[in-house]
Amino acid sequence: MLIYQKESYRIIGACMEVHAELGPGFLEPVYQEALAVVLTEKGVPFAREKELPIFFRGKALAKRYIADFVCFDTIIVELKALDCLAGEHEAQVLNYLKATRFKLGLLVNFGTTSLQQKRLVL
Repeated sequence: MLIYQKESYRIIGACMEVHAELGPGFLEPVYQEALAVVLTEKGVPFAREKELPIFFRGKALAKRYIADFVCFDTIIVELKALDCLAGEHEAQVLNYLKATRFKLGLLVNFGTTSLQQKRLVL
């Protein structure tokens, strides 16, 4: 069974709505704003550009990651607007998960003709 299946389905559905309406070609901040509008309309709780603490040996470090979105207080959502996703983008989300101890990250790319999304689980 997928973790946070219902929640991630709602988030991806919102991303699909944004992509269907805007299509590819915009910069990432445009997709961030549009996604915030749709998430709000759908009643999905989120924090935008949320600072995430990084833990090392049980202590929070001064350095923080900034996630594009944290939805339902449990899912990191990282947006891209690129020709294609690369391993470094997945590594970025996996590092966010490792450092913060969140269990699920969604990597979403609006830059292609068909929305790309990956579920990354720690």
